[in-house]
Amino acid sequence: MTAITPYRTEIKQEWIDYNGHLSEAYYVLICGFATDQLMIDIGLDEEYRKSTGCSLYTVETHLRYLREIGLGAEVEVRPRVVGAAGKKLHIAYEMFHGDDLLFTEEVMCLHVDQKAGRAADFPDEVLKRLQPLIEESPAWLGRSISM
Repeated sequence: MTAITPYRTEIKQEWIDYNGHLSEAYYVLICGFATDQLMIDIGLDEEYRKSTGCSLYTVETHLRYLREIGLGAEVEVRPRVVGAAGKKLHIAYEMFHGDDLLFTEEVMCLHVDQKAGRAADFPDEVLKRLQPLIEESPAWLGRSISM
């Protein structure tokens, strides 16, 4: 198993909001593209989905918008698998422009059997691929919002 591939993209005009910077929904969209890349890296690609009828569904997220970014800037999303067991996959994303951390997203995914319409445990071979990828959780993970 190779390391997880960072996802890189340029900020597009249609992603810019009325304040002249990346609109909040597009931070999540970019991390969604990083999830697509992660699924390929861990073997939950299109062939897996076709042959098993299973896929990942996002069931919970926590977002932190740390810095603004504008049109044409190059960003890189660095995914980290921070937990994998049973039917759950816990992912931490950090979006950077150069060395500047722009955004973080914590995601809990479920492995779902689409035919049965419910969550299902990962097959052993998938868990075996995921286990060596698990990294230490970043300090910002697991935060909650309060007044």
